[in-house]
Amino acid sequence: MSKVFDGVYCPSITITKDDGSIDYEMWGRHLDHLAEAGIDGILIFGSIGEFYAFPLSVKEEAADFAIKRVAGRANVLIGVGGTNPDEVKEFSAYASKAGADAVVAVSPYYFGPSNAAAERYFDLVCESSSIPVILYNFPPRTGTDLSPELVAELAAKHPNIVGIKDTVDTISHTRKMIAAVRKVNPEFSVFSGFDEYYTPNRVAGGNGVICGLTNVEPELFVKMNKAYHDEDYPTMLACAKKINKLMAIYDVADLFVSAIKGGVKAKGLPISTGIREPAVQLTQQQYETIQNLLK
Repeated sequence: MSKVFDGVYCPSITITKDDGSIDYEMWGRHLDHLAEAGIDGILIFGSIGEFYAFPLSVKEEAADFAIKRVAGRANVLIGVGGTNPDEVKEFSAYASKAGADAVVAVSPYYFGPSNAAAERYFDLVCESSSIPVILYNFPPRTGTDLSPELVAELAAKHPNIVGIKDTVDTISHTRKMIAAVRKVNPEFSVFSGFDEYYTPNRVAGGNGVICGLTNVEPELFVKMNKAYHDEDYPTMLACAKKINKLMAIYDVADLFVSAIKGGVKAKGLPISTGIREPAVQLTQQQYETIQNLLK
């Protein structure tokens, strides 16, 4: 469990055909693009990957595909979140055996769990996974917040919990998270889930971002990350400013998943922008707006 996760990670869209089935040809081309651009890791079945919309059998098949397609060119993380503990346990064990580098576990949603219930849930994940576990905190979607204190307690209890994606729209939360978990594990990885927080995350001592626009502009994020490591701060700041402008893409569609799919299509991959029902699909006018934002 000594691997340190760091840099820019892409929560990949799950590219589907118009009928909702996975389009493995186009998804494979997208995964190739991400790997060739130099992305440090790829997360499948995160929020943008529509983890909530696919049956377990399809997700297991897709995990095998993604791991084989990426073929070691980047870390592959598998999102195992769900509300059925038996399926979460099964998928965590499956991802471990399939060759994933880590599993990513969002806290249970609908009934936003108490700290005690969250601890029981993550106990199940950690016991089912023989590979590192990265927690995923997304309060607007789950209805509960994984506090820095709770995450530190979980990290102390489970050495295989090695990081967290903190999708909270305030850097102070992430800063406090870093301070709390590093007392338990100095190498604990803390990522922001917001694209524009790469720089403040690094300033706070964090490890980078796991964010959606990496699907659309992976080269820009890789350039920014390299500039950070090279201490080329003018270049890093210039990249950050471009990303800040591109954040407007998220607001174009009814759901951000559609917007990101529209961005990938606008960059040249001829994919369906369809997302799994129930959903409001991307309109032609919205797509043209995204095209203009990317010009």
